[in-house]
Amino acid sequence: HAAMTFHQAAYTWTLEHKGDQNIYSVTDGAATISVPIHWAFGADSQTFVLEYQDRLYEGLVSYYRKIDGLDITMGDQRIQPHTLLEALGRELSTGEARSCFQCHATNAVAQDQIQFGTLQPGVHCEHCHSGAGAHLQEIARGKLDSVPPKLEKMSAEDMATFCGQCHRSFAEVVRNRLFGQVNVRFQPYRLVRSKCFDGSDRRISCVACHDPHQQVVEDDRSYDARCQTCHSAAH
Repeated sequence: HAAMTFHQAAYTWTLEHKGDQNIYSVTDGAATISVPIHWAFGADSQTFVLEYQDRLYEGLVSYYRKIDGLDITMGDQRIQPHTLLEALGRELSTGEARSCFQCHATNAVAQDQIQFGTLQPGVHCEHCHSGAGAHLQEIARGKLDSVPPKLEKMSAEDMATFCGQCHRSFAEVVRNRLFGQVNVRFQPYRLVRSKCFDGSDRRISCVACHDPHQQVVEDDRSYDARCQTCHSAAH
């Protein structure tokens, strides 16, 4: 998109592509804050982490593919900005910012600090498979002394907790009281809450229906066969 705009109350947000940069701007008609977008989180819909005056902010508006446009960022609907800075976005605490980069990038956090110099955008093997880097180096040398543990051997409960480190576990949702529409995208929590869930049955684990190495299949009907491995038509 060359440019997109979104208007609400006294503020107008604009995303523009200028030269080799994408610029996020917000104005109240009298003043404007504009910053380059260095970080966009999400492969489908995208939320922007912005840097302004040496602080990190979650952009108050995000891009949503379903509407091919901008709207208020999920979870921030209750925010009513009173200043231009508040309209720019919600300031992230150190812990929140660290969690954003830790889940959406690889080699992003060390000693509880974001490592902008070494992080790799996106989720790579090492992110989920501890020791994957060393394993690849051994293969290059013609050796195979170590193999990362197979996550598919986890119980359904352990898998939900493992994936929930980023996708939000049952414990995290309850602890942080993330109830309502916002948790519809927290798959491990929703899976554990389902009536089908059995923590010791691998047929209901995260990887039973979803291969994390492949793009998510969005056609609901494609999952019928998975469901029917346990729920036959006779039932």
